[in-house]
Amino acid sequence: MNSRTRRTALAAALALAVVTGPAVPAFADAPATATTSASALDTAALWQTIADLPADDATAAVVRVGGRDGTWRGVSGVHDIATGRKAIADGRFRAGSVTKVFTASVVLQLVAEHRVALDRPVQDYLPDLFPADWPSITVGQLLNHTSGIQPAETPGGTFADWYANRFASYTPQALVASATAKPLEFAPGTAQHYLNINYTVLGLLIEKITGTSYEHQVQRRILTPLHLRDTYFPGDDPRILGPHNLGYQTTDSGLVDVTDWNVTEGWAAGNIISSAADLERFTTALFNGRVVPRSQFQHMLQVPDGIEGAAYTMGMSRIVLPDGTVAYGKSGERWGYSTLIGATLDADGRIDRTLVFSVNSTDAKSETGNPRTLPIVLAALEG
Repeated sequence: MNSRTRRTALAAALALAVVTGPAVPAFADAPATATTSASALDTAALWQTIADLPADDATAAVVRVGGRDGTWRGVSGVHDIATGRKAIADGRFRAGSVTKVFTASVVLQLVAEHRVALDRPVQDYLPDLFPADWPSITVGQLLNHTSGIQPAETPGGTFADWYANRFASYTPQALVASATAKPLEFAPGTAQHYLNINYTVLGLLIEKITGTSYEHQVQRRILTPLHLRDTYFPGDDPRILGPHNLGYQTTDSGLVDVTDWNVTEGWAAGNIISSAADLERFTTALFNGRVVPRSQFQHMLQVPDGIEGAAYTMGMSRIVLPDGTVAYGKSGERWGYSTLIGATLDADGRIDRTLVFSVNSTDAKSETGNPRTLPIVLAALEG
């Protein structure tokens, strides 16, 4: 595989976004800013990835890099394209599938508490959820996307379909029902297909085991102990509460404001709202063993054995960067917002680098990758 092809594959694996369409206007009064306390970080390369925003691929970006080599903080672009006000560094944003890391963390905490077993069938915990003639699907197979369950029914494949239904509400039960009305895509444990439905089921599992809501368990077990005050679940409220940079989508007729959106179809798979500072604190705590006990955290670093092309672990992804550096983390995409948390580790399993970013991508659902996001990953984590 040549360098260009490999980078394209990496971008797709990270599930980051690409954009085509009319350019976003530039604003002279909205310069990028950065702070640093690092000596070994390539701050010039990091700066280059966001310095010219807004542009045709994104309107704003907030980047935080940490680890043993020091820290780097960068913010660029605009709060909104109407006024051209400078983007805010501490704003909240939709973190999309980064939600899955929180969900997996709660499930693995329950495993550590001996309330859930990874190799036990989900049917033992939720006996009426799947068709009676389905084979056993284990908790671990949901976590690493090897369950074979097909995706839930959602509005459609185009932005126009999604936008027309952006205020629609979904229940996890209805989503699961629409997915389980289809036959399994493959025998559980024989292939890997990344799908939200696996984590929708895990949200229901958490509720069944604990007797309280999924959101309450994340709040009690993670958000409150780590003082993640900007992180919350919006429910069916389409707004982002508190300060935030607006999100946009490129269409044939120009940019459309997509900030307000009901994200209940994501639920335990993709509807969390957070900030870069909160996600950095969470990422550091997670990789330092303060969220999931070390024995269970190892599952978040391991792809399933015997499955060709597997890249997803229990809650995250394992990615090999072009220079051979192994990185772990999770990306998340919502219309107008592209997010990533990640880290590299040393030989002893300790944090080497951490990365958190939020890019206000103008097409956060493209399969080929936004041209902003992979360069940020490479500048932050390689070397």
